[in-house]
Amino acid sequence: MTGVYLFEIASQQARHLAVRQATIASNVANANTPDYKARDVVPFSEVLSRAGSMTGLAMTASAHVASAESPVPTRPVKAEAAWDALETSSSVSLEQEMLKAGEVSRDHNLNTGIVKAFHRMLMSAVRAG
Repeated sequence: MTGVYLFEIASQQARHLAVRQATIASNVANANTPDYKARDVVPFSEVLSRAGSMTGLAMTASAHVASAESPVPTRPVKAEAAWDALETSSSVSLEQEMLKAGEVSRDHNLNTGIVKAFHRMLMSAVRAG
């Protein structure tokens, strides 16, 4: 039987949400940049499914050297996938980016709530035992 690594998974999701929020902020900041292509991160479910099947090296301690590339892969958003086109021919839709930012906020709040609930459950089990 394997252990439940809820805190580790929640930490991975928090890092994923931080990268996604930074990507969204970059898209908004470059909305008026000519020929800028909007970017988004791969959904966390894909990142999580890949993590289980990875055969490469893994960083098991914070003192280990991390790779130079981002741990969360990104993918460009095609111009036709954007809801509207700006006059600068960039593929950034501010409305779409704001919706994404709302999703990140909601997911972060859910993640934090689950971790707090699990922490309370563990603390009450330790106190009772």
